[in-house]
Amino acid sequence: FFSCCFPRFDEIKEGDVVRHDGKRSDGYLEHIFKHAAKELFGMDVKEITYKALKNKDFQEVTLEKDGETVLRFAAAYGFRNIQNMVLKMKKGKFLYHFVEVLACPGGCLNGKGQAQTEDGKPDKALLNQMEEVYAAIPVRLPETNVHVQKMYQDWLEGMDSKKVQETLHTKYGTVNQTASNLDIKW
Repeated sequence: FFSCCFPRFDEIKEGDVVRHDGKRSDGYLEHIFKHAAKELFGMDVKEITYKALKNKDFQEVTLEKDGETVLRFAAAYGFRNIQNMVLKMKKGKFLYHFVEVLACPGGCLNGKGQAQTEDGKPDKALLNQMEEVYAAIPVRLPETNVHVQKMYQDWLEGMDSKKVQETLHTKYGTVNQTASNLDIKW
């Protein structure tokens, strides 16, 4: 099933490697923000400006139209920020349309799986080098990727099919709170 419907990694050549919009590997928020601005409000956003809130790992991006904030996105990196986000959500005080959440403070490239100095700290020189290498990879919008288009045609039966709606789209609604052993206490 997998090999007939999805491209195999051995079919992808070095020149085929592309990245989404965003300055680092954890910047998918930028692509979603620009796409939403264009699709929902007809606005072409070229540059995104992050506003640091409580710390550099909790940032906000907004889009204004006619003096009104119409999109509000956030990037929350590190468990402390994730916990604060969940608490605000529980209190109904988290007013974001989209949140990019990463467990590692500073994002994926700063994670514990990356190279560190002998004292266990992130290797800043290597981190900068990794960011430069990532930034050098060509940007291609996911919707223009040949492999993604093939998946839509072969597996999802076209761009606007019922299968696309059932598989990739979600509708959210209010959930009644009930006591459960699955409740998380932060």
